[in-house]
Amino acid sequence: MNRTLYTLLLYLAVPVIAVRLWLRSRKAPAYAKRIGERFALTLPQFKQGGIWLHAVSVGESIAAAPVVKALQAQYPDLPITVTCMTPTGSERIQSLFGDSVQHCYLPYDLPCASKRFFQRLQPRLAIVMETELWPNHINQCAGLNIPVLLANGRLSARSARGYARFPKLVAPMLKQISALAVQSEVEAQRFIELGARPETVTVTGSIKYDLRVADQLPQQAQALREQWHARQRPIWIAASTHEGEDELVLAAHQQLLKQFPEALLILVPRHPERFESVHALCLEYGLQVQRRSSHASVSAADQVLLGDTMGELMLLYALADVAWVGGSLVEHGGHNMLEPVALAKPTLTGPHYFNFLEIAQQLLDAGALQQVDTTHELTQAVARLWSHSEHAQQMCDAGQQVLQRNQGALQRLLDVIEWQLLANK
Repeated sequence: MNRTLYTLLLYLAVPVIAVRLWLRSRKAPAYAKRIGERFALTLPQFKQGGIWLHAVSVGESIAAAPVVKALQAQYPDLPITVTCMTPTGSERIQSLFGDSVQHCYLPYDLPCASKRFFQRLQPRLAIVMETELWPNHINQCAGLNIPVLLANGRLSARSARGYARFPKLVAPMLKQISALAVQSEVEAQRFIELGARPETVTVTGSIKYDLRVADQLPQQAQALREQWHARQRPIWIAASTHEGEDELVLAAHQQLLKQFPEALLILVPRHPERFESVHALCLEYGLQVQRRSSHASVSAADQVLLGDTMGELMLLYALADVAWVGGSLVEHGGHNMLEPVALAKPTLTGPHYFNFLEIAQQLLDAGALQQVDTTHELTQAVARLWSHSEHAQQMCDAGQQVLQRNQGALQRLLDVIEWQLLANK
C-alpha cells in the first residue's frame, strides 16, 4: 500500500471515525467536543514560526514535559505548540503547561486537514514523540521544508512487524524524517530496516530516565498520611489499571486484608471514563471506598482510595509503600514503571510490559522491579515487601542506581533539536 491508497482508505473511513467518536463520547463526553480541531476546521490563532510537538496521549505528554520545559528555557522567544489526540492527553497538557504553550488536537491525517493545520501553524521544527508517525502530516512538512524530528523514538518488535507489512507506505515516510532520536541500538536498527536513512538515526536513550521528582512531593505525601493518621498504615497502589485488571487487584487486596487488616489500596484507573464503573466494582467486592475527587480525609475504615482525579498520579505514588504498574496483567503493554522507581518505591509489574521492554529489563536485571503473573503472586509480593523492609529498601536502592546510570538522554535530545533548528534558520 502506498500513500495514495492509504489516503483514499482514510477518506473512506471518515464516517467510521465519526461513529467511533460518537460511541466513545457516550462514555467520555469530552470526545464529542472540539470536533472541528480534528478536521482543522476550527483552529486557534497560532503564533507562527515556533516549535510544534506532538504527544498522542497522557503517557507521551508526561514524557514530553521535560522536553517542553527545557525548550521554553532555551528558546524563550519561540512559541511552542503541543498537540495530542485524546481528551485525557489534552487535560494533562493543559495542567502541565497552562497558557505557556499553544494547544489543540492534531487533525486527522487527511491531506486537506493537514494542509490547513500547517499553513495556519507554520512551525520551524516538528517534533513527534515516540512512534506517532502519520504519512500525510510528514509529507506536508517535507513539502513546506519543515524538518521533522522523532524524539524518544521507540519501536517494539511487534510494531516493527506491523509497519513492515506496508513497505511502500512506511519507507518513503521514514526517509522524509530529518532526524530520529531513538531509545536504543535495537530500535535504531529496526527503523533503518524499515527504510530510515542511517545517517538520520541517533541513539539518545530514553528521556523517561531524566524524570525529576518535585521537591515538595514527598513532604506533601507525608503530610497527607499524617492527616489521615496513616503513618504506619500499610499502603499499596495499583496505578493505571485497564479493564480486566481491577478485579484481579481487588481480589489481591481482599487477601491482603486477611493478613494486614489496616491495609489501604490506592486504585487508579488509567482512563477517566472508567472511574464510575471501578467505583461500583469496589462496592461489589464489599470494600469501603473513598474517592480522591471528594478531597475528604481517608479514615481507618476506608479500605480503598479511588484515584479518580487527573494530574495526581505522582502524588498517589508518593503516598504508597509499594507500587504495582498496570496495563501489564492484560496485554496492553504496561506503563511507565520509572515513575514509582524515581520516588524510591519498590515496584511490581505484570508479564505484559512490551511497551517498556528495555526499561523493564534493566530494572528486572538490577533487582529494582519484580514481575508478578497472577493475583496470588501479586498478593505474595506486596505482603513480602510490607513485611521485609530490607528487601524493599534493596529494590529502591537498585532502582536509583538504574536511573542514575541512564540519565542524560534529555540533553542528547536537546542537542539534536538545536542542530535541526540551526540547519533550518
